[in-house]
Amino acid sequence: MHDHAPSRLVSGTPEFRRLNRALFAAGFSTFAILYCVQPLLPEFSREFEVSAAVSSLSLSVSTGLLAVAMLIAGSLSEVWGRKPVMVASLLASALLTILSAAAPNWTSLLLSRMLIGITLSGLPAVAMAYVSEEVDPKSIGLAMGLFIGGNAVGGMAGRVISGVLTDLGSWRLAVGLIGTIGLASALAAWRSLPASAHFRPRRADPADLLRSFAEHLRDPGLRGLFAEAFLLMGGFVTLYNYLGYRLTEPPYSLSQTAIGAIFAAYLVGTFSSAWIGALAGQLGRRRVLWAMIAIMLAGVALTLFSHLALILAGIVAVTFGFFGAHSIASSWVGNRALGAKAQASALYLFCYYLGSSAIGTLGGVFWTKGGWPGVAGLVTVLLAGALAVALWLFMLPPRTTEQAQAKS
Repeated sequence: MHDHAPSRLVSGTPEFRRLNRALFAAGFSTFAILYCVQPLLPEFSREFEVSAAVSSLSLSVSTGLLAVAMLIAGSLSEVWGRKPVMVASLLASALLTILSAAAPNWTSLLLSRMLIGITLSGLPAVAMAYVSEEVDPKSIGLAMGLFIGGNAVGGMAGRVISGVLTDLGSWRLAVGLIGTIGLASALAAWRSLPASAHFRPRRADPADLLRSFAEHLRDPGLRGLFAEAFLLMGGFVTLYNYLGYRLTEPPYSLSQTAIGAIFAAYLVGTFSSAWIGALAGQLGRRRVLWAMIAIMLAGVALTLFSHLALILAGIVAVTFGFFGAHSIASSWVGNRALGAKAQASALYLFCYYLGSSAIGTLGGVFWTKGGWPGVAGLVTVLLAGALAVALWLFMLPPRTTEQAQAKS
């Protein structure tokens, strides 16, 4: 009995449900901590007397450092194991978030947000690799969709809690509470996440790790998926970053609570990531990816109207398309990479957060110079590029382990 490798987790079993609960909680907290500052950007501009682009650094420094640190965290998890890296990451990030709520000035707030970017890096790429190792291939689409759903709910809850508590008390109260929720999630992940049964540690050999990065970058399909991550996330985060500025101004003059509530559109993302992830498993990823990006483009066009209902419909469409596309592309990376899957996931997420960081701040310049049409124009160009890449991926032949073995 003990000679056999343990079986992988299959949907419908108690272990699979436990794994999903723990991963959902971990994804929830990671994204609540990362994005709780997004609706607070106009608030930071007022309290610390900084411009929209400078205020957006409170998010961009976190996502930028997260992008770089994830390349290292993914590699460390190949040596130390998946679960220890994930739990330590959540715990450190939660404690830093509680500290950031007491930041006396803009510089110290930015410094704490930089450190949060580094500590959070241990979760996203490692979780993707953990799922691809521990879960039965037929259940991976669902497990990954639910993890990304947790990300979506966390991103939404972080923003909604921030908006409401900022109106009721202060942004410091909001950020402190989100840090406390993070502590609870770290405890839940430590207690509930099954220990790795299929993980094989590797030696800490930097040359070996660099070789596996180079191997991934040689595959045109993976390069295309990495480009998608950059373009889609860059466009998505830019839209949400400057929406708050647009809607706090006349004729809308919305409160922080109302702007936070708009992030409830993320619930659509939770639904679409799981549903589209499963649908792509049936119809084929290449057939569904481009359609998601087309939905995002239609949504951006709707935000150009001045009627609030049309703007909100546009945001919902962009959110639906984005989470569907991200769910497809991220699971495609794990499927297409032939080995060192944590590194492949880390490269995908490096590009994803690099897009968030670079384009998210660049959008501030477009907002200052061109208002909302400037922001929407920038996002349209990015999504048009993403659509072109998706159509190119559609025509690319699949890459299978058998093909790779035949060639070698």
